[in-house]
Formats: sequence, structure tokens, C-alpha cells
Amino acid sequence: MRYSSRAHAKVNLDLRVLGTRADGYHELRTVFQTIELHDVVTCWASKGPLRLKCKAAGVPLDRTNLVWRAAAALWTALGRSGEPRDTVISIDKTIPIAAGLGGGSADAAAALQGLARLWGGTGPPMLRDLAAGIGADVPFFLAGGTALGLGRGEEIYPLVDLPVHWVVLVRPPYGVSTAEAYAWYDEDRAAGIRESRELQILPVPWPTRAAQMINDLEPPVVRRHPEIGALKSALRDAGAVAAAMSGSGSAVFGLFRGRAAASRVVKRLSRGATRAILTRTLTRGEHERRGRAVRRRF
Repeated sequence: MRYSSRAHAKVNLDLRVLGTRADGYHELRTVFQTIELHDVVTCWASKGPLRLKCKAAGVPLDRTNLVWRAAAALWTALGRSGEPRDTVISIDKTIPIAAGLGGGSADAAAALQGLARLWGGTGPPMLRDLAAGIGADVPFFLAGGTALGLGRGEEIYPLVDLPVHWVVLVRPPYGVSTAEAYAWYDEDRAAGIRESRELQILPVPWPTRAAQMINDLEPPVVRRHPEIGALKSALRDAGAVAAAMSGSGSAVFGLFRGRAAASRVVKRLSRGATRAILTRTLTRGEHERRGRAVRRRF
């Protein structure tokens, strides 16, 4: 048997950096939103040491991968000694890496769900407890939908789902690591550089104003990569009701009410090595149904 789970990407409808914590991490307040774009993570039993498989370039297949960390954490929590073994985990990668879309964390959450079915002996409460120790975003990917993230992003509080929107993702031909984005933010703060915030109230009937499409990491990243700002402007000019950089970048996204308008923008912005993707937001219920580990026969 093998167990497959969809690992859905996210965008940040809002991301505020509130300061630096005593542990060295940044204190955040962010609003996560699941989108339909996804990887597929499949787990099955096979004799020998744990193996990760992925054909995508740039994806590590060792202990530096969050999927490996998820497997090791669950293995230990189940009371098993040594390194995880007798298991293969395959990642069918679609989410761009180093794009601020949470692909690595989504894969780790999907691996937890698949391994919980394969290995047995656990349930959702244990997975939630383990998730925060694997990566700050991982707890969100066990929940999905629209949610407020506090602390390092690991404290998750569900919000009323954003009404469904079509999403155009645009990724320039380079990535930005999370470490780079926060280092640039700290560097600009130390230099006394302050940016005025561009407030974007989403023009939709939605009973929360927690998401105002402000990303505090966007100005320092755009200062080093002006093309990201140009792509955001292009999305707004093309009719997006709101646009922003997602997470630490480099991807930017625009929210559209209709699929036809969004599709036209995808064709317009896919040029050269710049990649545009059409997807849509998911509700919490959709995320739960689509991300559930499914047993399949070889």
C-alpha cells in the first residue's frame, strides 16, 4: 500500500513583523491562505534506511529537507529508536521553491499525514504537537483555509474563509530564501530605513479586516529586486483587486474575481523565464478533503 496526500501551497494575505524575540526569531502576525496549487507526497513501506525521492532540481533529499525532519520527529514520538527506516517518501513537486509559497512546509505536513496512516499509532493531536517543531508554517498546513498566524507563525487561529478568488502567481527567474528576506529587513531597520505601508482593503464582503495585504518583508526585498515591485504593479494594472508579495518572496500574487480575467493575465505575464500560474483560493473544508491521505495500491 501507499498513502498519498496533496500538499497545498499558501499565500500571505498579510504579514507584519512585530519585533525580534528572545530566541532570535522574529515575532509575526500573518494571515495565511491556502491555494489549490499543490505537490503530491506519497509514502510506502520498503526495506532499508528512509529514502526521499524527488525529480525537481534544488530539492534536498537528505536531513535538511523538512519532510525528513517530519519523518524523524514522528518516528521518535512513536517510541521507535534510531533513524527512521523501511519507508520511501516521494515528492511530486509543482510548487516553485524559494518563492514564499510554503512548499517545503506543506510537504512536511503532508508527509506527517501520510506517515501517520502508514505507521499507525497516532492521530491529529500528536501531529499538531509535532508540526511546530518541524517548521513555523507547518501547523498551518495541517489546518488550511484562511487563518491567523502568531508567534513565529506556528500559533494558528482559524478565520472566516476568504470568499473564493482566482489567484495569479508570478515567480521571477530567481528565488529568495527566507533567511535572506529577514536579514534584509533587519539590515534596513538598523540603517533607519522605514517604508510607508500601502493599505489595500479587499473590496469583498468578508467579516474580517485582519488581512490588509501588507507585507513588511516586501519593501526590503523589492529594494534588492525591483522586478518584484514591477510584477506587483502589473497585476494591479491588469485588474487584480489586490496584489502583494507572498511571504519572503520571490513570488507575487494577484486576487481576481473571475477566471477569464485571471487567465488573460497569466498569458500576458508568462514571458521568458518568468513563470505565471493560475490557481484559486481554497476554503478550510476543501483543504481538509483534498489534503487527506488516501490509500492506494501499487
